[in-house]
Amino acid sequence: MQQRSIAPSILAADFARLGAEVADVAEVVGTIHVDVMDGHYVPNITLGHPVVASLRRATDRVLDCHLMITDPATYAPQLVALGADHITFHPEVEDDPIALIHDLHDRGATVGVAIKPAHPVSMVTELLGHVDLLLVMTVEPGFGGQSFLPETVPKVAEAAIWRATNDARFRIQVDGGIGPTTVAQAAAAGAEVLVAGSSVFGATDRAAAVRTLLDLADAAGAVA
Repeated sequence: MQQRSIAPSILAADFARLGAEVADVAEVVGTIHVDVMDGHYVPNITLGHPVVASLRRATDRVLDCHLMITDPATYAPQLVALGADHITFHPEVEDDPIALIHDLHDRGATVGVAIKPAHPVSMVTELLGHVDLLLVMTVEPGFGGQSFLPETVPKVAEAAIWRATNDARFRIQVDGGIGPTTVAQAAAAGAEVLVAGSSVFGATDRAAAVRTLLDLADAAGAVA
């Protein structure tokens, strides 16, 4: 059985004290989610190489970098060299996504592919046998603090069925609007890695917020 996990997204953290913000949740999570945006793939610019390098020095948690950028083949290897443990990219911007997946694996990273709310699971099925994770976006990529889109949930269930049918091993991650009122819905559909930004970093007690989300997800039932 797959274990569920909460991956706090630093997009909702206080960037002026980022090391302390990450330390505040490190005791209760194994992964920190890092949103990298370039202002081209999405209409926002967030953070990049210096921040990933600084985070690597500040924490031993897994750095899960979600690249919302137009040139992952150039920048993903650089981020791995700086300490990113996992890279997720949007494959529609890459001419040879399988080659990039294999290159990042050779560099020691785990790799995922992401689909936006408008994208079907069928868009990435040829890649799912090669990756470690599928990210189903439950909001439009580009900005934090958006509301969860329930119409994306059937894709989580579809991906879980495809995984079981094809004896694949990738984990299913959801990102966007995950909080106490939505986490069980995503988990019940088959998501096991739940990215949460505002619902964690907006809480006074971040560790308690993580535990609450995980309890709610686990109460939704076992993950096959």
